[in-house]
Amino acid sequence: MSTEQTPRLETLINKPPILEARNLTKHFISGNALSRRVVRALQDFNLRLYPGKVVALVGESGSGKSTASRLLSRLYEPTSGDILFEGKSVLQHKDRRSMLHYRSEVQMIFQDPFSSLNPIHSVDYHLQRPLQIHHNRRSGKGKTKRSQVLNLLNRVALDPPEDYASKYPHQLSGGQRQRVAIARALAVEPKVILADEPISMLDVSIRIGILNLMSELRDQDNIAFLYVTHDLASARYFSDETMVMYAGHVVESGASEELIRNPQHPYTQLLLSAVPDPARRP
Repeated sequence: MSTEQTPRLETLINKPPILEARNLTKHFISGNALSRRVVRALQDFNLRLYPGKVVALVGESGSGKSTASRLLSRLYEPTSGDILFEGKSVLQHKDRRSMLHYRSEVQMIFQDPFSSLNPIHSVDYHLQRPLQIHHNRRSGKGKTKRSQVLNLLNRVALDPPEDYASKYPHQLSGGQRQRVAIARALAVEPKVILADEPISMLDVSIRIGILNLMSELRDQDNIAFLYVTHDLASARYFSDETMVMYAGHVVESGASEELIRNPQHPYTQLLLSAVPDPARRP
């Protein structure tokens, strides 16, 4: 890790986590009464997210990383364990008001930027909808929803914003759609963003732009990010800490640069061997 990154990471760790998972476990039941089996998707998962810090969850498909993000976003209910936001358990409160508040603080960006947007609605609708649901709870006071929409589009570098506000998802490229999805997440000024494979369905040439955008948002708004990916190279570029998952368990974790330079677990070493390296001979 660079000398610039190290003090920043140490300072953040001395602060209390904004979002924490404690021994989160998720089991799914598959089959029927005659062939019922339990799929242990996630087992005793622990995580701490800090303001202004990025934690990457890395692993192959089926490793449990997306299950973890959906538990933290409360799209799934855990089999056991707890989730704490600002030091308080959120699983005890399942009423609509509590859920609405939590989801305004913890937003999610999905993998597929097309299916996460409603094709029959314009960009303007997608960005005004969260403002209506959450009642402009912070900086929206005194501003029209239209002006907030244009400001959000500016923030994600969709310029001129007036042109993009009137477009529909099918009129945008994959990268533009993902920027709209990020703008939608930003609309309620969340403290935590869960990004589930946000660049995996995008062209290689535009992935770095999305990562740089999220880096700017992390620094400007002090947002805590969980970055779910199968790509160790992008985890190294974007995250402060990396956690490697295999079969529902975290098998290795540490500062991203150190973990990449000196992997200890055989599975981490296997993932690294799959990363293209021009200097490595065939």
